[in-house]
Amino acid sequence: RGLAGPRNEAQGLIVRVVRAGAAPDGIVRALDLKGLTLAEAPFAFGASDETEAKIDLPVELRNEVARLDIRGERSAGAVALLDDRWKRRRVGIVSGASADVAQPLLAPNYYVSRALAPYADLRRTRPGATDPIGALLADGVDMLVVSDMAIPPGETHDKLQKFIENGGALVRFAGTRLAGAHDDLTPVRLRRTGRVLGGALSWEKPKKLAAFDEKSPFYGLRIPDDVTISRQVLAEPEPGLAARTWAQLADQTPLVTAEKRGKGLLVLFHITADTTWSNLPISGLFPDMLRKLTTLAGSSAAIAPEEQDVAASGEPRKIETLAPQRMLDGFGGFIAPPATARAISADFQGPASLDHPPGFYGPADSAVAVNALEPEAKLAAVDLAGISARRLEIDNARAIDLRAPLMAAAFLLLVVDALASLWLSGGLPRFAARKASAAILAFAVMAPAMFEDAPRFVVVAQAQQNPQAKPSTKPPTKRDMDAALSTRLAYVVTGDARVDETSRAGLVSLTQTLAQRTALTPGEPVGVDPARDELAFYPLIYWPVVAAQPQPSALARQKIAAYMKQGGTVVFDTRDALTARAGATTPEGEWLRKLLEGVDVPELEPTPRDHVITKTFYLIDHFVGRTANGQTWIEALPPEPANGEARPARSGDSVSPIVIVSNDLAAGWAGDRYGEPLYPLTPGGQRQREMALRGGVNLVMYTLTGNYKADQVHVRDLLNRLGH
Repeated sequence: RGLAGPRNEAQGLIVRVVRAGAAPDGIVRALDLKGLTLAEAPFAFGASDETEAKIDLPVELRNEVARLDIRGERSAGAVALLDDRWKRRRVGIVSGASADVAQPLLAPNYYVSRALAPYADLRRTRPGATDPIGALLADGVDMLVVSDMAIPPGETHDKLQKFIENGGALVRFAGTRLAGAHDDLTPVRLRRTGRVLGGALSWEKPKKLAAFDEKSPFYGLRIPDDVTISRQVLAEPEPGLAARTWAQLADQTPLVTAEKRGKGLLVLFHITADTTWSNLPISGLFPDMLRKLTTLAGSSAAIAPEEQDVAASGEPRKIETLAPQRMLDGFGGFIAPPATARAISADFQGPASLDHPPGFYGPADSAVAVNALEPEAKLAAVDLAGISARRLEIDNARAIDLRAPLMAAAFLLLVVDALASLWLSGGLPRFAARKASAAILAFAVMAPAMFEDAPRFVVVAQAQQNPQAKPSTKPPTKRDMDAALSTRLAYVVTGDARVDETSRAGLVSLTQTLAQRTALTPGEPVGVDPARDELAFYPLIYWPVVAAQPQPSALARQKIAAYMKQGGTVVFDTRDALTARAGATTPEGEWLRKLLEGVDVPELEPTPRDHVITKTFYLIDHFVGRTANGQTWIEALPPEPANGEARPARSGDSVSPIVIVSNDLAAGWAGDRYGEPLYPLTPGGQRQREMALRGGVNLVMYTLTGNYKADQVHVRDLLNRLGH
């Protein structure tokens, strides 16, 4: 599945979703530059290979969206990056003509408003406003459209000049007022004779438009055959006129001219905004041209640099380039730019390539997005029929037991070394050399067979040393063997199907996180019954407390007590952080108190901020789950010496055999196959689930490694001695 052609329209942010084959339906996420999810929208293909997803957000939040992606689809093609060109602009419209409510089709602003309404948020002033341009500029518009209005020097002129230089776009339409005025807010000098309409040219035969030049922002737009121009304002011929011309007639007379001033843009249509001089405003080309201009408003990276000076001097044009900033890798994640990535031109419009990988280019405040898929892209399944290849499965690394051959080799080398020492010292008779050689050869032949079952020999030897020990009458099961050969997390099966499934899903997500972020690769989590299963194979057991379930048997209590005495850790989760009240005991807390009555439990305390469990892998200060306000209890640490130096991490002599939490850790860890939380979190947010997983990683690392992290308190002193 992939994303292509995002559009920021009036009804929302819309993006095409395409697929190859029978890819399932899904959800499109909208994220800002910080990676925070702003909204989600589902999509369904039905019988088609493409569909659309609509993100419904206010305009202000829509303009904050910098990335769209398909949840759970790890591919650069499933990501659409958005820059300033996709923002929905605020466009102000003002006209020099008097408003005629009775005949709106004759108003110059009618066709402009209809053309821009699907692509921009329009701002208008109330009729009779004394300073309509000043009011619109104060409203924070990105583009201002002025129809047939002269702007003589003065306060309004200065405001517009500052607006353009700061990055705004001023789009003007000609008319009788502009043609007879002395106005320098135009990209080119207009032909005029005093204050008469000497700069307006009329034809008996209307003229058609010429094809757009490749350097024009309008390049690629289709020009209808029936668009004609019957009247226009002419530009004075001067050096650089061709470079400022974005559209022209068939006889090369400029129709649309533009100039970059400061950070902004000044555009002039040499015709009126109504149908008195041309039928362009009622054609399908008119909205497309105005839409192109809205994408340039406020985006200086997309505006071609001014060229009139270099055109006049004959010097080569300087092309502005944007260096790679943040690239997408093949899985859709942001990475640093590779060495092969090259800069793009400021007006780059193409898709990604080997030289221009998908990602953001240019400065962070005005970056240009390059996407993997073109707006009209389609996906097709890879055809491997013509390729001589076969599909191979990736197997997990298989462990090979080398204990027997290594022990045999070590023993053989020991014998050889002893015989060699005797030979060199003369302690070995010459006539016995041949017999010794034969003995060594015989041992070399028999050694592999002798040590093939080395672990079994060790067990037999131990049994011979303790002949009174009774062998186990219960043979180990395959489950016990798997648990002994691979580190696994376990959870207590409570009998409540919903709670047990939550525990399993939470430990599965925690196991995957451990495998991705640490050197530990645990096996699949296991559900255990303390009364029937062997617990010694599991370093950590998660026990969700269900008050409605009966208390475990005396045998289960004994096995739990023995498990904790032998170094295991049980995490009891009462899951009552939201219902707990000060001075009162919850049903889950009372159930746990009765369970621990027959178990030797050490003195507990709330987890100190300097406890080693808060620093075993991540630096955290509390353990959150589905909720975040619960307390975590752990074995109390011995008090620090009164004259001792404060240590950044404290620990006891061993791992705490018991940890009591109330934040429903498993529900906080649990995620679906897309990595999204399975359960709503309180107060919520992706950050809370990340902190829940970090706390789980710390718990497992503390259980497996104990207090080793506390030894790193000396790192600061060592660095000081080495001078960093």
